[in-house]
Amino acid sequence: MSEVLLNNQALAARYLQRFREQVTGHFINGRWLIPDAAASFDNLTPIDNSSLGRVSVGTQAEADQACEAASAAFPAWRDLAGSERRKLLHKFADLLVARAEEIALVESSDCGQPLRFMKQAALRGAENFRFFADKAAEAKDGLALMQAEHTNFTVRSPIGPVAVITPWNTPFMLATWKIAPALAAGCTLVHKPAEFSPLSAALLAEISQEAGLPAGVWNLVNGFGESVGKRLTEHPAIKAVAFVGETVTGSHIMAQAAPTLKRLHLELGGKNPVLVFEDADFERALDAVVFMIYSLNGQRCTSSSRLFIQESISERFLAALSERVRHLKVGHPLDPATEVGPLIHSSHLQKVMSYMDAAREEGASIAVGGRRLTSLGKGNYVQPTLFTEATNQMKIAREEIFGPVLTAISFKDEAEGVSLANATPYGLAAYAWTNDQGRAMRLAHQLEAGMVWINSENNRNLPSPFGGVKMSGIGRDGGDYSFEFYMETKNVCLAHGTHPVPVLGR
Repeated sequence: MSEVLLNNQALAARYLQRFREQVTGHFINGRWLIPDAAASFDNLTPIDNSSLGRVSVGTQAEADQACEAASAAFPAWRDLAGSERRKLLHKFADLLVARAEEIALVESSDCGQPLRFMKQAALRGAENFRFFADKAAEAKDGLALMQAEHTNFTVRSPIGPVAVITPWNTPFMLATWKIAPALAAGCTLVHKPAEFSPLSAALLAEISQEAGLPAGVWNLVNGFGESVGKRLTEHPAIKAVAFVGETVTGSHIMAQAAPTLKRLHLELGGKNPVLVFEDADFERALDAVVFMIYSLNGQRCTSSSRLFIQESISERFLAALSERVRHLKVGHPLDPATEVGPLIHSSHLQKVMSYMDAAREEGASIAVGGRRLTSLGKGNYVQPTLFTEATNQMKIAREEIFGPVLTAISFKDEAEGVSLANATPYGLAAYAWTNDQGRAMRLAHQLEAGMVWINSENNRNLPSPFGGVKMSGIGRDGGDYSFEFYMETKNVCLAHGTHPVPVLGR
């Protein structure tokens, strides 16, 4: 065991000690709360399935309290000048940077993501807050629409209290990506983190208080989707729900939110294709293919989990790919050398492993991996896996596995490649590698996805729209698209006093 790993484990233990010593409660109306006789659950680390401490199970009562607190705090937060919200959100970002080490070590321990990816989490979260903070003052601005005898203009106002329901795969990053624009727009919020990885949410709530956000602006309720999540989507005080998670859960949220006509932003599942053409830059495409499925343990909504390779280069590409997958470093997430860490939970590990059996049953080959790793102890480790000789009709090519598992399929020409890529109920992201400029433009239009990257991995650009089509979701994040979700637009028509008014009954 390396000295660096031992040092990281010691630091993580220090930061995690308080979670082990006391139950993690809810943050409602500016104070931490653990109801009398409240149930709690063990928060298990995927590293070895030991407990990081117990977490209070929220009920409808706590959800209602949080919604009411957000509702009561909304008018003052809405009416606070955007320039003042900007200052508070920049202070929030400063605190994220100051606690970057703590956030990274807690996040890696809680969700199993390698530290090499999480060490930048706080900085990226701070970037999210700074980006939207700087837009807070202009968020309400609209358009001037001129007519000969009327002037129309639009203004925007925050929609009201919102619910933010985040997943377990990259919980800190996704929480900041959703919450920062909500606060900048002037909304108050109730945050429900995933029960598998709740600790960074507690850190964020703590930092909101330290940054000086007024009581009730930021609320946190831990618990389960069937109770807390359901209540947030039904509560009349909540005007919008931003959710990241599974497609099935998204459909439940739509049904639950329907009676109160809530605005919904749903970022759901994906089975994203990456097409590699014979004229692609071979090494760059290979690097991107490996990175976009095996980074973040394959637990990434935008991962390119279906690889389509043009037949003329298929044998060479798969040989190089197999070699890379065999050499991926699986290990303790706090080891800087680790490239793939443990999966989030034992139940998710079982789900991922079930696709190994499905691959064998359907006739695909397991070129690399396919087994659970027990040499690393009691954690949820699995070998990075590559399926070959697959077809697009197989379960492994149609269902979201959400692990370090890639399914490779060959195609003859551009038309077949596009057809195979689009033959999925999902449509979050798509990737393509080609040096043919005309083909690149055709693919950009033909691929059925909310986001298409040509000759690039998942490049992050905060002003750009982020979201999916088909069963991958509804709505867009990013830049002004976020404000469109968190704000209402009002048109005001001012007459110049010169147009004829129609007359009746004179």
